[in-house]
Amino acid sequence: MTSFRDRERRMMGEIGDLAAAKLPLEQFFRQLLTVLGPALGSEAGCLHGADPVTGFLTSTVAEGLQPTAFEHAIWLEMWSDDTTRFVDIRAAGRVVETVHRATGDRPERSVRYRELLAEYGLGDELRMNFDVGGGRWGAAALMRGAGSAPFGASEQRLAERAARAVAAALRDYALPAPGTPAGQDVRADPQDGPWLGVAVIGPTGQLTSADSGARQLFEELSEPQYRPAGVPTALIYLSERARIHATSANAGAHAWSRLRRRNGQWLTVHASLLDQCPRGSVALVAQPASPVDVIPLSLLAHRFSPREQEVVLQAVRGLSTRDIAHRLFLSPATVQDHLKSAFTKTGVRSRRELVALLAAPYTAGLGRPPA
Repeated sequence: MTSFRDRERRMMGEIGDLAAAKLPLEQFFRQLLTVLGPALGSEAGCLHGADPVTGFLTSTVAEGLQPTAFEHAIWLEMWSDDTTRFVDIRAAGRVVETVHRATGDRPERSVRYRELLAEYGLGDELRMNFDVGGGRWGAAALMRGAGSAPFGASEQRLAERAARAVAAALRDYALPAPGTPAGQDVRADPQDGPWLGVAVIGPTGQLTSADSGARQLFEELSEPQYRPAGVPTALIYLSERARIHATSANAGAHAWSRLRRRNGQWLTVHASLLDQCPRGSVALVAQPASPVDVIPLSLLAHRFSPREQEVVLQAVRGLSTRDIAHRLFLSPATVQDHLKSAFTKTGVRSRRELVALLAAPYTAGLGRPPA
């Protein structure tokens, strides 16, 4: 029988090999499922990418799950009070949670179990966030069949190790690929103007209207799993968030997230509920992300400490060392030490190069202002 240490070494080695291979994200997730399944003893599962700053889910790769349950799974994640929601696991300071542990071995207490897992012949579910460096880079849900034993303590510890390694790998995906600026635009003529997409999602999550830009985005975000409504993860998630805002104290707020196109360009997608009807249609507007939108993500991706992020952000805004020290209640020497550390981590030699590294790669997709 394979020991826990042997399973751990094998799993961590395989995750490391996948991270080093620099596969496209969908392929990385698909291969990762073949590693996590045997290591943790799961029989089905799904992996999600996320906007690390907002935590919004942006993509899904699944294996062994009923695609017809997808929209309801998103609804439960957004609207239910189940303690195994990804956001609640994170708020509780945990990396991993299971339905059996969260309910004291009474899974029927979980709405996810009653309405989703049991309905499709599944038993225990292990859920984990891919958190590192202050960002949530993704999440995973792994399931066992109804006749299988719940996930044990050793498997939960193993999942915690895996989650941290996967999070570190996903963080690297947020950086521009060498020689491929993250703002590169695939339009034939970059002077044609900024890319824009507008779509409307109906009350039941189906696409009701879209312009050519939005249809192109839907095609790029298409996922291998069949979707009854035909709408990708990120846009369903944003639509439900817009409905939540409309029924909460944040009624004036709107939902938005960052997404990355296949060519590497970062977009922001904003969602707003039409007619202020909670189950009404939602308008989505996608456009190239500005440096202001992407710099918070870039600060996380470059592995700056929280204090380094504060100092670098002020430097990006153009503040002098003295002004940064005054604003952050630091000595000028400490500010310089933090900047030197940031230079070392990014391989630059000056503030100007640092600002260019963090912001310039994302400006290509913004297009030119009208003449």
